[in-house]
Amino acid sequence: MSYDTQPKASHFIDGAYVEDKSGTPIPVIYPATGKQIALVHAATPAIIDQALAAAHRAQKQWAAMSGTERGRILRRAADIMRERNHDLSVLETHDTGKPYQETIAVDATSGADAFEYFGGLAGSLTGEHIQLGENWVYTRREALGVCVGIGAWNYPTQIACWKGAPALACGNSMVFKPSEMTPLCALKVAEILYEAGLPAGIYNVVQGLGEVGASLVTDPRVAKVSLTGSVPTGKKVYAAAAAQMKHVTMELGGKSPLVIFDDAHLENAVGGAILGNFYSSGQVCSNGTRVFVQRGIKEAFLNRLTERLSTAVIGEPLDEATNFGPMVSERQMNIVLDYIEKGEKEGARLVTGGKRLDRDGFYLQPTVFADVTDDMTIAREEIFGPVMAVLDFETEEEAITRANATEFGLSAGVFTRDLSRAHRVIAQLEAGSCFINSYNDAPVEAPFGGTKMSGVGRENSKAAINHYSELKSVFVRMGDVEAPF
Repeated sequence: MSYDTQPKASHFIDGAYVEDKSGTPIPVIYPATGKQIALVHAATPAIIDQALAAAHRAQKQWAAMSGTERGRILRRAADIMRERNHDLSVLETHDTGKPYQETIAVDATSGADAFEYFGGLAGSLTGEHIQLGENWVYTRREALGVCVGIGAWNYPTQIACWKGAPALACGNSMVFKPSEMTPLCALKVAEILYEAGLPAGIYNVVQGLGEVGASLVTDPRVAKVSLTGSVPTGKKVYAAAAAQMKHVTMELGGKSPLVIFDDAHLENAVGGAILGNFYSSGQVCSNGTRVFVQRGIKEAFLNRLTERLSTAVIGEPLDEATNFGPMVSERQMNIVLDYIEKGEKEGARLVTGGKRLDRDGFYLQPTVFADVTDDMTIAREEIFGPVMAVLDFETEEEAITRANATEFGLSAGVFTRDLSRAHRVIAQLEAGSCFINSYNDAPVEAPFGGTKMSGVGRENSKAAINHYSELKSVFVRMGDVEAPF
């Protein structure tokens, strides 16, 4: 079965596809075969200016519409995304290598959820009235202006929507730059929004590498920057935005703890650890990659985990039976192989996996290390691949202290049947998005984001509105002004 994955043009600006072949060529590689499936060109300075000029020009009129009118367009876009879920999922699978079994259930559908949720919220974005005797204050919730979104390669459709939906609901315009590894899906999001009635210029997509992102972030027309990416990239983008006092949301990496107590439901705990380490071939920022297992169930946990991993169906991602796909790129696969080698050298016990598969594409076996200690590289650095580190612990206090001994703070999870312990431990874990007897659920209704080096701000939920709008307060005096002279 062949699909046409070549987009009409590299960029989507002002309601139309736009091409400028003088930009750096960016080949799109299908991770399952290593073969090129499309070619786009990085945005030239002229393209970047065209996108920002369109976004700047269109924004005021969009903000002047009622929230209900804006919401109607976002909800229409959600309906179109759901109708086209199959095609969007096939494209996402080509873009990322993630199994179709996963993309059909998670990617475009969660993007549609974001448009539906923020579309529903748009009409409710109001200020408040504060009575002060006969005088009063009222507040207005106002759009920021032009927002820049910079995406990561693991969830290209979802991230394009998670950033676009709250921005648009609040009356902003957006210029979105997808990762150069996965440039295809955001173009479809832009196309669908325009088809749903979004005015030209409100949601634009430009391709490119780091220098295109830097040009967008530092442009004085831009009021807000939202990045999903690594901590080193986040630090650079945050600093560049801060130089011009721009608003920022940073959704960065993690090395999240998943704490499994002796009394946990074993099958559920193993399932949670699998979701927190091997979904999307481990390429998820919130993954619980430091799995702390209380000593009493350590061997039972490792045995059951190994049994279940042996049933993973690794193969062609477009085959609906496949549930474990390749890494996104050869480079990412090699980074992960280096970490696996470090794990073995530093004395961790390789329980299962650890090898590249002998086939086309960038496939690694699901890999589990046991007897991992806190000082090992694989327990400290974000790997972003299918590698689980299992660490032993004795007491609740020890687990909390060790779980928090990291610069990261994106997510954390606890498995236990003792609910008071579950809430007690979660309350002490330094992380923004947490789970009890579950892992990696990300409904649009819940805030998502990290603490410490894992970022600032929150995506999704009502909290996102605060990051894409600002409050103006207006004091109204009803009587005479008294002045000292």
